Amino acid sequence: QVHLVESGGGLVQAGASLELTCELSGRTHSSWGVGWFRQSPGNEREFVAAIRHSGLTTYYATFAKGRFTISRDNAKNTVYLQMGGLTPEDTGVYYCAAQDGDATMKAESYEEWGKGTQVTVSS
Repeated sequence: QVHLVESGGGLVQAGASLELTCELSGRTHSSWGVGWFRQSPGNEREFVAAIRHSGLTTYYATFAKGRFTISRDNAKNTVYLQMGGLTPEDTGVYYCAAQDGDATMKAESYEEWGKGTQVTVSS
């Protein structure tokens, strides 16, 4: 089992940048793929980005391409989500999740989830 903790959320103005961090602990010797998802009030949880354990393969939602960058430092058991050009539509709770052996865009494929970090973008 792996434990995930997100951090880095906050209140920012439109156009700002923000970097979220997901720290993994526990059974970190496994090859965990990590995904970021977000959820805003009244909406379903949606995929944002994912990265395989090697860090060489990444996936992005259409809205994230060109604005967000996912990366990881396996020596630190940490995954990052750098977000730029934020808009009020990016407001929501951002979750990171881990999947043993792969990384996909499907929330149901992920085994472990963090509790989320709130991102609020004001206009």
